[in-house]
Amino acid sequence: MRLEGKRIGFVVTGSHCTIEEVLPEITRLIEEGAEVYPIVSDSVSTTDTRFGTAEYWKESLEKRTGHRVISSIVEAEPIGTQKRYDLVIIAPCTGNTLAKLANGITDTPALMAAKAHLRNLRPIVLAISTNDGLGINAKNLGLIMNMKNIYLVPFGQDNPWEKANSLVAHLDLLTDTVIAALEGRQLQPVLLSPKAARSCIASID
Repeated sequence: MRLEGKRIGFVVTGSHCTIEEVLPEITRLIEEGAEVYPIVSDSVSTTDTRFGTAEYWKESLEKRTGHRVISSIVEAEPIGTQKRYDLVIIAPCTGNTLAKLANGITDTPALMAAKAHLRNLRPIVLAISTNDGLGINAKNLGLIMNMKNIYLVPFGQDNPWEKANSLVAHLDLLTDTVIAALEGRQLQPVLLSPKAARSCIASID
């Protein structure tokens, strides 16, 4: 098992149509030996959508990981001082979360978890899911890609013919990205060919 003994904070933000695809990747991390601790953004914690209720997602995360969900800034703040995790994942990472992280804004549990973890100079892995990755958020993506200790799950356009600015991570590469990040390197290639069109990519944090 390639992640034996590793403690991973797993942050889920509000690209609601992508959350279902994230859950099997949590199982893969656990199968590789990691202990996974769930964290959710305000949107995931409070918003019911056609993809599932807030309570459904929190219960699913707790059942899958065996740990209580962190869902407030107050709960997330000690992540840094207690040096809880070897690595933090944000998946899916919305454009809103990406932009705030790039500009040092800490106003959700997701962003507090990231800030608290980064203070220890430990790696963060982002699996982006955003409608404006090649639009107004492109500058923030560029900033993130040049920040120390931040790594990206390889990504591409999910539907360039109808949503030219939309980018989404290839979640099947999440575990390999985590292993590379723990070794201090970015999994390559980071830019991949377009994925099949999806029904949506939400832009809620």
